[in-house]
Amino acid sequence: MRQAEPLTIVNAQLVTRAGVIDGALRCCGGVIDAIGAGVAAQSRDMVVDARGKLLAPGLVDFGVFAIDKPAFHFGGITRAALMPDQSPPLDLPSRVGFIAKSGKPDLWVHPLAAATKGLEGRELAELALMQEAGAKGIATGRRWIADSGVMLRLLQYAAMLGLVVVTHAEDGGLVGEAAATAGEIATRLGLPAAPAEAEALAIARDIALAELARARLHIRQVTTARGFDLVRAAKARGLPVTCGITPAHFMLSDLAIADFRTFTRLSPPLRSEADRQAALAAIADGTVDVIASGHDPRGPEDKRLPFADAAPGMAGAETLLAITLGLVRDGVIGLERAFDCLSRNPARLLGVPAGELAAGLEADLALIDPDAPWIIDRRKMEATADNTPFDRQGAQGRVLGLWKGGVRLGI
Repeated sequence: MRQAEPLTIVNAQLVTRAGVIDGALRCCGGVIDAIGAGVAAQSRDMVVDARGKLLAPGLVDFGVFAIDKPAFHFGGITRAALMPDQSPPLDLPSRVGFIAKSGKPDLWVHPLAAATKGLEGRELAELALMQEAGAKGIATGRRWIADSGVMLRLLQYAAMLGLVVVTHAEDGGLVGEAAATAGEIATRLGLPAAPAEAEALAIARDIALAELARARLHIRQVTTARGFDLVRAAKARGLPVTCGITPAHFMLSDLAIADFRTFTRLSPPLRSEADRQAALAAIADGTVDVIASGHDPRGPEDKRLPFADAAPGMAGAETLLAITLGLVRDGVIGLERAFDCLSRNPARLLGVPAGELAAGLEADLALIDPDAPWIIDRRKMEATADNTPFDRQGAQGRVLGLWKGGVRLGI
């Protein structure tokens, strides 16, 4: 689906890397042609009046477990990097190639190839062939690779291919079947728990191996103070290490599991309030590079179970933008930094020409009313499942219009 005629969006507040500026944006042929205060529509352009609302790059959701187009469009997501934990896993070029085409015409889907065959952590998959088939990165999936030899070979191979390695940071030997973070809350509830240090141990090893292999490493979710300190130190040494987080882990602490509500059963599990505060600090100081939804919708067969038996995961695509805008209203970060985390940085990790309002990049655009109030209601969600931990919570920020490659999408 290609843009049929040029489009100019006027009277917008444009979210750029330099800040928010008043002006217009013109795109033609699916890419941004011009942006700024002096841009004007030409005679044959389709014109959209933004009426003073925000015009931002479409969100690039890094590391989802399912593709829910209606949910993604509601949340302003134009691109999604799909984790390899599918059925069957994305460990063959044919499967990667199918997924790379699956979002057309109204969503970009970027598959992350399985690091090992069957995601079992033992034998490397055919990474080069999967890259040729469309893989934009390599991921270990929901689990950590325990074998350090396998992990080192993976990082060395990825470095040769120029691909980022996306890891899950929990030492499996410590975590086992834990459903919560060890501490007062888990003890009071009688839940199987693992120490928060399981994350730091996994991160420390993976950073050490990535430094040895000279590979790019992205830790998909960092959720503890010690984990953030390790990432900070790696960046200070100039290592190509990045990390992400989901809204649940900077909005909620393990107090949220006190009523055994399985919508708060996540992986990694919710942490202490001290770790939550550390997460906010890490977002503010630039340690966190990506804010992603972690979209992992789970139906009643997975969630209507005792807490320890329920599957971890949350439906996060529809709430990602609004909750991140809450950080802006609270003064944690500025608007341009918010869209660095939501769009620009994940696009850079994937190596795709998007995620920013700049001439020559793909015209993936979101028109947003940042002040529009709404109530998160799981009964009205567009996702295939309604397992949000933010049910009945007030939010602000709604997408008014969405364009992929200059073509307007239905929302």
